[in-house]
This record gives sequence, structure tokens and C-alpha cells, in this order.
Amino acid sequence: MKNPIELTLFELVEEIKSGNLDKDEVFFAYKKQINDYDEVYRAYISLCEKPEKINEGLLTGAPIAIKDNICTRGIKTTCASKILGNYKPPYNATVVEKIKDAGGYVIGKANMDEFAMGSSTENSAFFPSRNPWDRECVPGGSSGGSAVAVAAREAAAALGSDTGGSVRCPASFCGLVGLKTTYGLISRYGLVAFANSLEQIGPLTRDVRDCALLLNVISGHDENDGTSLFANRENYLSYIGREVRGMKLGIPREFMGEGTDENVKKAVWNCVNLLEGFGATWKEVDLPSVKYALPAYYMIAMSEASSNLARYDGIRYGFRHEDEGQDWSSSYSKTRGEGFGKEVKRRIILGTFALSSGYYEAYYLKALKVRTLIRNDFNRLFKEYDVLLGPTMPTPAFKIGEKVDDPLAMYATDIDTVSINLSGMPALSIPCGYSHGLPLGLQIMAPALGEGRIFSVASKLEEELRLSLRPPL
Repeated sequence: MKNPIELTLFELVEEIKSGNLDKDEVFFAYKKQINDYDEVYRAYISLCEKPEKINEGLLTGAPIAIKDNICTRGIKTTCASKILGNYKPPYNATVVEKIKDAGGYVIGKANMDEFAMGSSTENSAFFPSRNPWDRECVPGGSSGGSAVAVAAREAAAALGSDTGGSVRCPASFCGLVGLKTTYGLISRYGLVAFANSLEQIGPLTRDVRDCALLLNVISGHDENDGTSLFANRENYLSYIGREVRGMKLGIPREFMGEGTDENVKKAVWNCVNLLEGFGATWKEVDLPSVKYALPAYYMIAMSEASSNLARYDGIRYGFRHEDEGQDWSSSYSKTRGEGFGKEVKRRIILGTFALSSGYYEAYYLKALKVRTLIRNDFNRLFKEYDVLLGPTMPTPAFKIGEKVDDPLAMYATDIDTVSINLSGMPALSIPCGYSHGLPLGLQIMAPALGEGRIFSVASKLEEELRLSLRPPL
């Protein structure tokens, strides 16, 4: 009898549908794994019971971890923040409904950086998560708990959200596949907003086929989301294993710059050489505006965060500072001062400053202009190249506590991921090698709605690399 936790999502569903595995057996196998390991790795903020009814569909019987900023009806959705510590939404996010309709279910709500603000999951108001490859290292962020759940075999797959790399970063650090889709391909309805124009829900899975399967389930237009695309539905599984002969690959020099670990560079070039052996051609290219991506991204993200988080006032829902006799202004100030963590307050303050009179044109408006330049640069290259390749992260996972007190060093870890969010285009991280026993990620980027060609390239590389992606739990 196969152990359910060792099966990929695709294999698990096939075994359940064929009658070789019982749904209850699957649930209890994963619950046992959680009981055995989660006290150490801390993937989850809260756990859920198996639903009484499970539908038949693409995900029949599959336990899925959901990042704790994605709404789940009647189940705590805290955003890893004290200010939403006991909040239970009255509705499900569209992606949660789609998973349930397809026969999957929520096994737990995954830990994260508070309000998705961070790259290490150390900014959670509750506890940091630990990397299953090395428990002294961060799992990446902000979707770190989602990545840990999949890597530690505590979920068959997971959903995270990606505002500036928050799915791809933990995928790289934890040896997983993580996808940031074209903006609008997946509904954002029910995703607690941090930076509306940048963030997308995305899958974290053990392999490329699982990622395509999960995307088949959660993608598609949603009338509840004004940013949702009217795009033709695709079967992304049909791209798995397709030939890459004749594809043109661009390798942006800017993604291999100062601060990129030599082992990361070697792993990326190894992938380029493998694809060349399959008949693809490549050339080094320039993305000159990318050097401005990091400051532009943080200016836009912090400004949108300042606006979005103004709703947390302690009056309508969430945490409230209790002090009889105080006026509204004092209550509001104390509630937000105690309810938000240091990093969230830092970003609110900086964003409010950037949007204030006299500074809007100098900072926020200028960042929007840079965003246009970055999108134009990508569009220029995609007229000639099918995909772009580079590192997901410039280094392997770093130690817990190493950067948490240095915001600029933490922000700099996003240097290779934020430009895709600014462009609105898709990118996927796949494992491409190791450095001192820690996984490394290759980032594959494509033009808008180019997820299919990404899956073709990624599945070909995955098949050839044959990496062992079982962390030493």
C-alpha cells in the first residue's frame, strides 16, 4: 500500500479515484504527519477537519493548505496579524470554492508574513516557520507556511499569494514549484488586500504537473473580481512534456548581477545548456529598467498598503484596544499601534508619506512611470524570445534572524522577482540544483497568458534534472 503523503497531488487523486486509497485514509495520514512535524516546522496557524461531503472532480480527496490571507468561511483568516487574530470570514474566496467544487478541501490555514509583508515568514505575529531542508533557515516568504506544508508533506499542495515574489521565493527556498500567473488569470476575490495592482493567488506544488493541475482548477473569470480577465480556459496539463525545440530563450544580464551566489549562477546556466541540448537557442539580453524595479515596487506596494490597511480601525471587526473613556482618535491609534507588527507599521508610514501632498508626484507617480518602462522592456524582449530565464532568488535560504533587523537587506532579496509583478506577466520557479544542501530555484518568465509555454519548458527541465526533492525531515 502506497503512503499517501509520498504521492504527488496528481498521483494522489488518481489513486483515490481508482479505489486504491480511501479518502479518510488520506486525511488521517496527513493529520499524522502534521502531528509529528508541525510543532517543529510551524506551517499552520490553524487546522481544519475533513468535510463530511467531498465532491468528485479534478482534486477528489486532496488536502490543500491555504495561506491565511485567503478567506475561508467560518475558519479563522488572520493574515498572521494580531489585529485579525479572531476574524472568521462569512464567505469563501473564489479559489476556495473552486477547490471544494473540484473535490479538494482545506486541511489548514498556513502561516505567513503579517499581511504578506516580508520574504522570510519571520514577520508573522504568532511564530516563524522553519525550512524543512534546514530548520535553522527561513522558508522564504511571505507564503512560507504554504511552502513548508507542501515540502514537509503536511499537505498535498498549497495556495499562496505573490505580490513581489511571495510564492516564488518560498518555492525556491523549499525545493518546490511555485507560480505567479498573469495578473487577472486567477480571481482575487476573497484575498485580503495588501497591494491590489500587484498581488495574485498562486499554487505551490511538488512538481510541474501538479502545478498545472491546480491551475486548471483555480483559474478562470470571476464576476466578483473586477480585475479578473476574460481569457479562454486552457488545459494546462496538455503542455506537460511538449518539445522545446525551436524555442528562443533570453537570459537577462541584470538577473545575474552583483550579489548573486555563484552556485545559483551555475545552476541557471546548467538549465540553459540542457534546453540548448533539446534544440532551443539562447542569447543574453538586457532589461535596463529592471535596475529601478525594487524601489518602484516598494513605493507602489507601500502606498497601496497604506490605503488598504486603513480599514482596520478596531470598530467594525478585529482587535480593539479597550480603554473606557478614551476618545475615538486615541482608540484608533492605540488599536493600530498594538494590533500591527513593526514591519506593517513601517510600510503604512512610508506609504502614507509617499501619497501625501507634495510628495505624490515625486514618489508614487514616478514609480508608476517606472512600472510602465519595465512593462515595455519585457514586451520588447517577448517580441523576440519565447521565455526569459534567470534565478528566482539570488541566494539559497538564509538563517533565521540573519536579516530580520535589516529591512533594506530583506527587501533586496526580492531583486529578481518584483519586476514580473510590476509587469503583470507570469513567472514560475522550479528547483534547479542545490547549494550546500539547500535547494535553488530557476525562474521562467513569459508574456501575458504564456503559462503554457512556461509549463513546457519547466516540465522538460524537471524530467531531465531528476532532482530528489524530499527534504531530510
